[in-house]
Amino acid sequence: MTTVTERLPYQDAALPIGERVDDLVRRMSLAEKVGQMLQLDARLDLADAVLTRTAGSLLHASPARIREAMAMVETTRLRIPLLMADDCIHGHAFWPGATVFPTQLGMACSWDPALVERAARVAATEISTTGLHWTFSPVLCVARDLRWGRVDETFGEDPYLIGELGAAMIKGYQGGGLNDTTAVLATAKHFAGYSETQGGRDASEADLTPRKLRAWFLPPFERAVQAGCATFMLGYQAIDGVPVTANRWLLDGVLKREWGFPGTLVTDWDNVGRMVWEQQVCADYVEAAVVAVESGNDLIMTTPGFFEAAQQAVAEGRLAEEKIDDAVRRILRLKFELGLFENPRAADAERQAAVIGSAPHTAVNLELTRRSLVLLRNDGTLPLTGAARRIAVVGPNADDVHNQLGDWAGASGQVDWMPDGHPRETITTVLDGLRALAPEGWEVTYAKGAEIGSLQPDPAGSHFPDGQPRPPLFQAAAADPAAIAEAVSLAESADAVVCVLGDNVALTGEGKSTATLDLQGGQSALLDALVATGRPVIVVLVQGKPSTLPASAERAAAIIEAFNPGMLGGRAIAELLLGLIEPSGRLPISFARHAGQLPVYYNQLRGQHGNRYADLTQEPLFAFGEGLSYSTVEYSDLRLDEDLVSPDGVIRARVTIANTGERPSPETIQVYVSDTVTSVTWAERELKTFRQVTVAPGERVEVALELPASACSLVSSDNRRVVEPGRFELQVGRSSKPADLLRAPFEIA
Repeated sequence: MTTVTERLPYQDAALPIGERVDDLVRRMSLAEKVGQMLQLDARLDLADAVLTRTAGSLLHASPARIREAMAMVETTRLRIPLLMADDCIHGHAFWPGATVFPTQLGMACSWDPALVERAARVAATEISTTGLHWTFSPVLCVARDLRWGRVDETFGEDPYLIGELGAAMIKGYQGGGLNDTTAVLATAKHFAGYSETQGGRDASEADLTPRKLRAWFLPPFERAVQAGCATFMLGYQAIDGVPVTANRWLLDGVLKREWGFPGTLVTDWDNVGRMVWEQQVCADYVEAAVVAVESGNDLIMTTPGFFEAAQQAVAEGRLAEEKIDDAVRRILRLKFELGLFENPRAADAERQAAVIGSAPHTAVNLELTRRSLVLLRNDGTLPLTGAARRIAVVGPNADDVHNQLGDWAGASGQVDWMPDGHPRETITTVLDGLRALAPEGWEVTYAKGAEIGSLQPDPAGSHFPDGQPRPPLFQAAAADPAAIAEAVSLAESADAVVCVLGDNVALTGEGKSTATLDLQGGQSALLDALVATGRPVIVVLVQGKPSTLPASAERAAAIIEAFNPGMLGGRAIAELLLGLIEPSGRLPISFARHAGQLPVYYNQLRGQHGNRYADLTQEPLFAFGEGLSYSTVEYSDLRLDEDLVSPDGVIRARVTIANTGERPSPETIQVYVSDTVTSVTWAERELKTFRQVTVAPGERVEVALELPASACSLVSSDNRRVVEPGRFELQVGRSSKPADLLRAPFEIA
């Protein structure tokens, strides 16, 4: 192969990007073009990927393999740089010592887009020093079924909150523009409706109409386009029999034509191959390649057979080469916009030493971690204060670093170069935090008390047909009477018990949907025994998604939700327990009392007989938006500036917040709208905006609220988003629960 040595137009940074793209495409063979459309797994044959198939992108590359792959590119004919990508979804959690934030579900508890943007900026700054250009984040799926394994990756159940936090994360990742060397490409995923699973099963057929998509699942992605997201990743699922990979209406009609998305589409893992071997809607890889390209896909993730299949499709006249050219132009434009032809952005050891895990980054992480904690119940036991005290810390997640970090981090199983996870000294568990921060003279004791469970090989085999490892099966641990007795003994001699329960990485993530939401292993038996001691028990839940809790949890003194809080989770939890910080988190997702209640998301459609099950209430255990402070706050005097608004007008209101307690209270004022009569069935209420204020003890604050009347829309029977004139109700309060909301009627005329 002859290597280009003279300076060619596509190598001239002074030329407009469009001219450079056109020049390079003209010089490329069909094989080189098809190669650019491949994103291959760097853990496999690297030479085959880079030199034989001329892949345009790699994912899951270890630090050593990133360097090796970039060196290989320099030996190729056109020296087209690689796009290096990975799932850095809550920090660069596959780089030892990098800043690992709470998972997206934890971030969402902050209800703070500006803080999420700062965290994404930190993550991008660290990611960009390691040779990666692209993160597969944020996840904009709307969580619907709590049994789904990927709930932890979402921002929760509300489209508006998801859209606002997702847009913030995109801006943080992409910084001042892709030519900024600290920027990384953001990815809006999984487009679209992937989370509307059947029975919570991952990647199952989604029961969605175009109207249902527009109503709930598309708005966060439209917000991502508005935020300038560079790439979109497709979901695995099919909708009404059509795999998303083949859905021209969704990919070309809505995303590209209607919304004007100019960026690049990447499939999820082997989506093209799965149309052949799993969904069985294509007879062979050639047919699948034709369908994928003509439907608008650009980068084909981990389907090596696409390389030969697409070329065969062109040779047989089944696929126009111009279609290949269109996709390649979008891929090359990204590379030119990133400036990779001039600077491939290889790993930079000097920058790594300066920024990875740096003190300013740790400070942002700690701030977000504190804001991610949600106090759900408190009988007055918290905060723990007073003279010398003895605290018994128990539970399987009290001192477990892997479960605290959650999925897509360290030793969670997706990569092979961090078998032991992150350095232990970079992670603070709940036990670490309490030992470090408890006042002088306090005693902190510890017993694990229970195991959660372990993984066993799947009898069906170690790998799926596409070569991807098959997840092992989870086997719950049995309750251990001796371990429980040890924990009970500590509890009986303690002033308070901090019981840290939840799940582990075997029960959360892709391919890890669960049939039950109950706490697994010996955890319920442990909690029953601890509560029976009569000592105040504070339950801390470190988990990937909401669990259903045993009856003994109702008698716990306090409950704190800490969705996989990341590296500094233990410190932040200890601060909260000891009253060193104020509780401020609010739930982005509802908790079920029983898996049989599902779905329990707050914005369900009106229309059913009754409002309960014969054997159980339909009210969730904890509702969207719930969260307590260490003070008492009263909402009053909701009033509108005008109660008649035009469709292009603005709804303006005021509400008074009074802190009647003795500590400052960070409040998230939630604003919902209810359309009282609609032409189609619609949700009883929808979140439309929110404000955050901190109210000092004894302070009374009037807070101004506003939202455009255009936000009071629905999707009509003919699949159009419209604002229907008529009567509405503004609902303002501390959560989505009807009892927590003040109401004010208004009319859109």
